[in-house]
Amino acid sequence: MKGSFCRVIKKILPVFCLVFFHSVSFSQRFTDLVNPYIGTAGHAHVFLGANVPFGAVQLGPDNVFRGWDWCSGYNYTDSIIKGFSHTHLSGTGMPDLGDVLIMPFTGAIKTGKVTPEQPGAGCSSRFSHKREKVRPGYYAVTLDDYNIQVQLTATERVGFHQYKFPAGGGARILIDLKEGIGDKATETYIEKVDDSTLYGYRFSKGWAPDQRLYFAIRISAPIQQFDIYDNDNKLASSSAKGEGIKGFISFDKAPATVFLKVGISPVSSANALANINAEIPHWHFDKVVKDADAKWNRELGKIVINTKDATTKKIFYTALYHTMIDPAAFNDVNGEYRGPDKNVHKDSFQNYTILSLWDTYRALNPLYTITQPGRVNDMVNTMLHIYQQQGKLPIWHLAGNETNLMPGMSGVQIVAEAYLKGYRGFDTALAFEAVKNTSLRNEFGLDYVKSLEYIPHNKVQESVAKAMEYCISDGSIALMAKQMGKPEDAALFAKRALYYRHYFDSTTKFFRGKNEQGEWNKTFGPGRTSHPWIDDYCEGNAWQYTWLVPQDVEGLIKLLGGDEAFINRLDTFFQLKIEFDPQSPPDISGMIGQYAHGNEPGHHTTYLYTYAGAPWKTAEKVRFILKEQYLDSTDGISGNEDCGQMSAWYIFSSLGFYPVFPASGVYVLGSPLFDKASIQLPAGKKFTVETVGNSAKNIYIQSVTLNGKPWPNTYIFHKDIMKGGTLRVVMGSKPSQSFGKLPANRPGSRY
Repeated sequence: MKGSFCRVIKKILPVFCLVFFHSVSFSQRFTDLVNPYIGTAGHAHVFLGANVPFGAVQLGPDNVFRGWDWCSGYNYTDSIIKGFSHTHLSGTGMPDLGDVLIMPFTGAIKTGKVTPEQPGAGCSSRFSHKREKVRPGYYAVTLDDYNIQVQLTATERVGFHQYKFPAGGGARILIDLKEGIGDKATETYIEKVDDSTLYGYRFSKGWAPDQRLYFAIRISAPIQQFDIYDNDNKLASSSAKGEGIKGFISFDKAPATVFLKVGISPVSSANALANINAEIPHWHFDKVVKDADAKWNRELGKIVINTKDATTKKIFYTALYHTMIDPAAFNDVNGEYRGPDKNVHKDSFQNYTILSLWDTYRALNPLYTITQPGRVNDMVNTMLHIYQQQGKLPIWHLAGNETNLMPGMSGVQIVAEAYLKGYRGFDTALAFEAVKNTSLRNEFGLDYVKSLEYIPHNKVQESVAKAMEYCISDGSIALMAKQMGKPEDAALFAKRALYYRHYFDSTTKFFRGKNEQGEWNKTFGPGRTSHPWIDDYCEGNAWQYTWLVPQDVEGLIKLLGGDEAFINRLDTFFQLKIEFDPQSPPDISGMIGQYAHGNEPGHHTTYLYTYAGAPWKTAEKVRFILKEQYLDSTDGISGNEDCGQMSAWYIFSSLGFYPVFPASGVYVLGSPLFDKASIQLPAGKKFTVETVGNSAKNIYIQSVTLNGKPWPNTYIFHKDIMKGGTLRVVMGSKPSQSFGKLPANRPGSRY
């Protein structure tokens, strides 16, 4: 009997353990570690509201627009809500979207514009953060002026509203199609289809010059009265078109609870309704909240960190949360979307928009190649179809529109990187055609690259900034061409990747603009950052653009006089104080000497010490930024979040490595922040960074092993990470006298 019992226990114990540990893992609520308020004040401009990872709907509160720090529609310092719109940008330096603004209220209908000077001209309300709650996938607030409790959640394409009105009185709901965030409505339409359904659209002009958004609304209570206004004029109709259409749903006696499901579509209202029917075919608000939480929990759980510092854990998971707001889905459940050619297309891949590529190619897209392998092919397919529809890869794509904002052709780097890291879920021949043809166009100074090998500053604004970015693109193409067996293309683009040298003035040791005759720009000043002087650079000065050569750091070291001179120049860069220019663009923030962590072009700079054999200096700078410029506070991000790039820098750097030149597949080691961090990979694999002796003082790498074998290099390859395994890092309080000093152990450009 005893033997039989033991045999039974031996059989069921493994199953019990499997179930137990699975339940422990599954019960971990990573969403509890996210503080969505981080970055909602200051210059970070992050989105606050309800959404799911990479969802088209980003449903949240809009304050009165008061300027640059309200680009996302919301700023923590505000106390007025004018409504809840369904599309937002997260962390950008330009405002747009804010489509289909809905506001529950009581009392008389107001059609005036809500402004800081006249917040009561429309249906706005005061609110308090004490009566506001937010977590991933959920937002709630009490509108103080009306005592209405608002709760919001979302699926990928549908926003779900729940309103609790005060008992005993009437109630109204505004659907405002005129108001957006910094844009102008050009044509709006609303139609009452039946007593529970509305159709409509909002066309607008802003950062996206021709945005077209369609919607459908389903309401849980029969519509008793529906009034339409065109600006201040009441119309006697159940449907209307104009520039400033507003619809008002009214109830003589407020239902105890009213639910609204708002579907959006880039194609049609019928598609928007189909999105509702597919994603929320019921009225169970709490179920959608739980589903949204589960989606976020699943994505956040792809990286599990061990640290005794609870605040750092919260900062990390909030950063990871911020990396999955954008890009946003831009198609319907049937696969249809509207392309930049304004035609409706239907494809099998997940189409995306909000492609802030000048920002995100540096760290966010590289992060996706590790944490979001299932989405990388879709993102590349999105970009290749944009190429086919507009003739070039996207630069800064928004709502089916090319904005052409920011210098460079940054989509090139992202497509090349995906190919070089082994992604093949797209037409590789088309991919190479796209990167090559995009880089050989005759716009934005590229014609001068072909004819002069440099861009004259008197012909093209931001000539140096554009040229430096083009060289990074060309270096990426060279690697792609080499791997694809295209030696002529590889040689051409490898040569073009070195054209940055044409801008180097050996007398000042800065990159400068020059005219067609080869004469240096006479208005040069290495510390100038104000807009009148930005004819050579973009959101930066000559000091900051000194380092924008990630594709050929070895060549840059030679230009600046060798390892010692390079290190000394970096030291000066991080220490130099220049009198603040009051006309400086606000993007230049997070200053450490002349280093601006709040702006993307310099994000790789802290890691350049390692290329010259001084990895301990990289460790010092990285640790300082991790601790001082990322905080658990509303102004805890030092610059524009830029759709996840600021947070991606934090994710990589806290894990202990960073993609200086993404296409190379090389990650440079820095100073891991955690005791242990594990990344979940495809096929059940896991890559773990484990530290020994890590602390606030022990910031320097002493030695490294990879899968139990000594690893003398100050870098690691993408392929090594994706195989899974353990990187064990021994830390110390003083710089190692040997680790990373030898040239053979330093990172390189690889082409």
